[in-house]
Amino acid sequence: MSLTSEVAITPMAFAQAIVAAYGRYGQDPASALQRARITPESLKDPHNRITGSQMQILFGIAIQELNDEALGWFSRRLPWGSYGMLCRATLGSPTLEVALKRWCRYHGLLTDDITLRFTQTSTAATIAIQVNRDLGEMTEFCFATLFRYILGYACWAINSRIPLLEACFPFDAPDHLGVYQMLFPGPLHFRADGARISFDPQYAALPIRRDDQALSKMLQHALPLTMFPYRRDRLLVQRVRDYLKTRPDGLHTGESIAKEFHVSPRTLHRQLQEEGASLQAIKDEVRRDRAIELLNKTGRPIKQVALAVGFLSEKSFSRAFKQWTGMTPEALREMGRHFVS
Repeated sequence: MSLTSEVAITPMAFAQAIVAAYGRYGQDPASALQRARITPESLKDPHNRITGSQMQILFGIAIQELNDEALGWFSRRLPWGSYGMLCRATLGSPTLEVALKRWCRYHGLLTDDITLRFTQTSTAATIAIQVNRDLGEMTEFCFATLFRYILGYACWAINSRIPLLEACFPFDAPDHLGVYQMLFPGPLHFRADGARISFDPQYAALPIRRDDQALSKMLQHALPLTMFPYRRDRLLVQRVRDYLKTRPDGLHTGESIAKEFHVSPRTLHRQLQEEGASLQAIKDEVRRDRAIELLNKTGRPIKQVALAVGFLSEKSFSRAFKQWTGMTPEALREMGRHFVS
């Protein structure tokens, strides 16, 4: 993809932060800026934007020329290859949860200016940054880049996009809000009490799917993982199930559901098959559970229950229900009354 064919949404403030790192080490960024096609004039205006590819080029050159993958955030350099070492040190973990706990712990061996923490509850897995030394003007660039480092690696390690439940930052919403919406799709909170990202803990339970050979290949082109969201989602079954549960009475088709998840119908069916499921099986499961709930907990007529779970006729609903459960809707309701009495 050429630099001119992309939409420029990356804030010039990020490029300015890299230039500031050159200043800290007393080096000239002119060559790096030229190779990224960023003019000195455009660099001066913080309202200007550059493309993801321009940022990728500038970032990649800078971390090698300065020999600092932290680009001046911390009180000491993180020599080029430091984050690759973290990837390699955590790759043998059995699950993403273990890998991220190790990543956070090992990061403390590189610098004590910040502390990374991974915590998990039944509803969220969270990575948080605790600041131990004022990072000054580097704070925003550090937080945004670090979270993308970790999230990009996590997605790659389990070969799955990880949708965020929220991303929180302890500073005011910047003018370049659009880039945060791209880098951290999902609920965004600024002026928060800390820096953290959270996601569904089901992703943390997934196994690591990569080996050393795949890692060596990835590290040759690692920066796109930090710049662009991962596309594939290995928990598509659960996302489709949750979507259907919120709309149990809809007449859902493969085309309509694929559109909701921004994939083609062919991709939808293929990914579900890879996860050991089918769209029809998920639809039947959701309808069955909803029908059982309505039959046991309400006095609605069978016809209304049928409509509530997406059937146009009572007859077709009764036939499907018997296939699902081995009994008719009337028999299940009667059995429920018997146990209650």
